[in-house]
Amino acid sequence: MNIRELKIRDSYEITPKQFGDDRGVFLEAYRFDRLTDATGRAVNLAQVNTSVSKRGTVRGIHFADVPPSQAKYVMCQRGAVLDFVIDIRVGSPTFGQWDAVRLDDVERKAIFISEGLGHCFVALTDDATVTYLVNDVFRPEREHGINPLDPEIGLEFPAEAGELLLSPKDTEAPSLSEAAATGLLPTWDAARAYYDSLKGN
Repeated sequence: MNIRELKIRDSYEITPKQFGDDRGVFLEAYRFDRLTDATGRAVNLAQVNTSVSKRGTVRGIHFADVPPSQAKYVMCQRGAVLDFVIDIRVGSPTFGQWDAVRLDDVERKAIFISEGLGHCFVALTDDATVTYLVNDVFRPEREHGINPLDPEIGLEFPAEAGELLLSPKDTEAPSLSEAAATGLLPTWDAARAYYDSLKGN
């Protein structure tokens, strides 16, 4: 597999090598050793989540308190989504910026999003099935959101998604500036310190 760091530091696109024949396709969807080599830190997975979304569904922007927050290894098993990583770490050189990777059942790419980063995706097909491998169990009291339509962030949703469908929780979430003003966001320094603590584990 090929792993490259995205524009947002501590997030990565993973492109597996696929081996196809007349029976179908085989690939390594996840390799802990290759991810550790690329990121320089341990990723100990603790929970697997799956969501199924109709076309136009937007999930996010979601994040959790650091530490421990929740790192995510995200794949689309069926259909297609555009997956966004948003830098919400106060003090980061790319604070407020984002990058995106198309995840689908053709190229079968994945994205790894480190703790403290914001995550969002939009479904480009019906029955878009997304699987998330995460390194901590869900802790609702530590989970937060930012409105994915916040113009300050400016996520670009493709026409392929059609009409957007958001949950009330996501539409009622604060903007990036509001979250920063209330001290809700993680900081660059806290996130970097936490990543450093995972080296060699």
